[in-house]
Amino acid sequence: MTFSLFGSLVDAITTVLTVVGLPGLFALMAVESFGIPPIPSEVIIPFAGFLIADGTLALEPTIVVAIVGGLVGAYVAYAVGRWWRSRLVGFGIGQLRISEHDLIRMDAYFAQHGEITVAIARVVPGIRSYVSYPAGTARMSPWRFGLYTLLGSVPWTLGLLYAGILLGADWRIVTRYFFPIDVALVVLIVLGVGYLVLVAHGDLTPGWPPRWTRRRRVVTPDAPGTEGEARPPAP
Repeated sequence: MTFSLFGSLVDAITTVLTVVGLPGLFALMAVESFGIPPIPSEVIIPFAGFLIADGTLALEPTIVVAIVGGLVGAYVAYAVGRWWRSRLVGFGIGQLRISEHDLIRMDAYFAQHGEITVAIARVVPGIRSYVSYPAGTARMSPWRFGLYTLLGSVPWTLGLLYAGILLGADWRIVTRYFFPIDVALVVLIVLGVGYLVLVAHGDLTPGWPPRWTRRRRVVTPDAPGTEGEARPPAP
């Protein structure tokens, strides 16, 4: 049984690849690398491998199209991150808002660790589709971004293609190996959304570790016109 994160998209992805062929593969990989909407390469690439195994697609063009499509989508996401940089200051909800200092820290991190971060993120399900945005926001060198994107994407793409070719009609088995990772990602997303909602509502203080805010109501002695009136605690 396929996990719902994949299962809801499998039929659409396989139909596009079967009917449209290599242009469909290019489009799917570009959207997957852009990350919006989220489309799992763990479905796209193994099925493309199956189509290679049954003779529908040729090996070399499929490899090139899959890699180039992913690179194009990554550069579009990079451009969005870079273009939105000036609009990010003050962005957020409640007490969680991006400051100029946060952007400076991001710049420093990507200046020192950007290459290895991009390369490693390209082989991590879920994260691989979104690392382009902070890389663009941090104004990482475009050519270095592309180079390290390829360094991470090529083994990822070749590995999943080979798995699809090897497994043939059983290519869906590949998705089972990503089940624990996807469950963990869903849990993290749910916890993250819950955290943001509680911070925005004032129930949690921002930062790590999160702490509950203590809201106390101090009732003062009854006075004319103030019966039952609750006052905030004195500082």
